[in-house]
Amino acid sequence: MKILIIRHGDPDYSIDSLTEKGWREADMLAERIAPLTVKNYYVSPLGRARDTAAATLKKVGRTAETLPWLREFNVPVTDPKTGLQRGIPWDMIPEEWTAVPEYYDRNLWYETPIMQSGSMREKLSEVWDGLDKVLESHGYVREGNFYRAVKPNEDRIVFFCHFGVQCVMLGHLLGISPMILWHGLMTAPTSVTTLCSEERREGTAFFRASAVGDISHLYAKGEEPAFAGRFCEMFSNKEQRHD
Repeated sequence: MKILIIRHGDPDYSIDSLTEKGWREADMLAERIAPLTVKNYYVSPLGRARDTAAATLKKVGRTAETLPWLREFNVPVTDPKTGLQRGIPWDMIPEEWTAVPEYYDRNLWYETPIMQSGSMREKLSEVWDGLDKVLESHGYVREGNFYRAVKPNEDRIVFFCHFGVQCVMLGHLLGISPMILWHGLMTAPTSVTTLCSEERREGTAFFRASAVGDISHLYAKGEEPAFAGRFCEMFSNKEQRHD
């Protein structure tokens, strides 16, 4: 089985849609995805993801199932030391989060005082359970830290969503704290992350990433990747995003 996780195109957050560049990216993505045989398409309820998916769905004459848990992973929390609120709980500067060993642990990162100040565990469960429910409908049932291949197959499913929730999904599938993924990975707009099931023993499966953040469809058309989601490469670069 193959899982494709696609981030939305270059966003215009003010209208929850895409920039002009984002629409071009979505069209280029559609050319890449359309020739593939896809069992099911799933999409976030947010506009920027739905608009990105629309280009592909129109090209293949299909519809996508909207899943509420695929929306961006924003969980308001409060820093108990400063009293400051964070809309995006994982958006921390390196010297802040790397000093906390729990953030490196897949089972402890959400137990820190900051993360416990919001409904983090509840929101995580929505994503974990939602993802497992989809995989179960396709023949793979979660059992501990792996999946029981009840009905093994080579189906392909596609998720159109967002960077934040994508890292939660990858953390669940691969057994990694999403804090490491949020800060250590960058998947550009319309990038494609692909995971494939591996059933080395009959009935037992694990998912393995064969590509992360692939934007070859943009390079093939001479389109530079969008900067959305990244921060300045050097602090002295005033034209790039700092915070």
